[in-house]
Amino acid sequence: MLIRSLYHEAGTDEAGRGCLAGPVTAAAIILPEDFYHKDLNDSKMVTEKRRDILRPILEQESITFGVFHISPREIDKINILNAAILAMHKSILQLTKLPTCIMVDGNRFKPFNKVPYECIVKGDSKYASIAAASVLAKTHRDAYMEQLHEEFPMYNWIKNKGYPTKEHREAIRKYGITKYHRKSFRQLPEQLKLEV
Repeated sequence: MLIRSLYHEAGTDEAGRGCLAGPVTAAAIILPEDFYHKDLNDSKMVTEKRRDILRPILEQESITFGVFHISPREIDKINILNAAILAMHKSILQLTKLPTCIMVDGNRFKPFNKVPYECIVKGDSKYASIAAASVLAKTHRDAYMEQLHEEFPMYNWIKNKGYPTKEHREAIRKYGITKYHRKSFRQLPEQLKLEV
């Protein structure tokens, strides 16, 4: 059962950290104190169809929310951990209310404007605000990758969303990489050096 911590807590989470292509996307959200939805859970435990149903409900019923993408170029510059934390900070900056505390999924974060925060491993399966942020981050990133798929359909991002599936890696082997691929990531398992 998902629990709440403090009134006006912001939950934050990211999606796309392990992808070979596309942005890392973070969301932050403050839910009303009495918010409940039976399908709300860690986005990885919720079907795509249910995530897509949840997204507008969360956006409409939240007190405030924010979503932010960090580009592959920026990921290559500052590394994926820093990019994920930066995306979370940027999504929190979009909130129209200052949270009383920040609940972070995972075990790494950097202080944000002196707001107290707590890192919780698997927090997206424990706290409603983090679960909601995970759903928003995942659905916004998936929608973004579906748009990129129109430009580069041969990688089938509409299905794999940029993750290192066998199909995605076979397409990289055949067509090379795009401007949306992360050059600092190992694109192919046997790769020693990638010509970019």
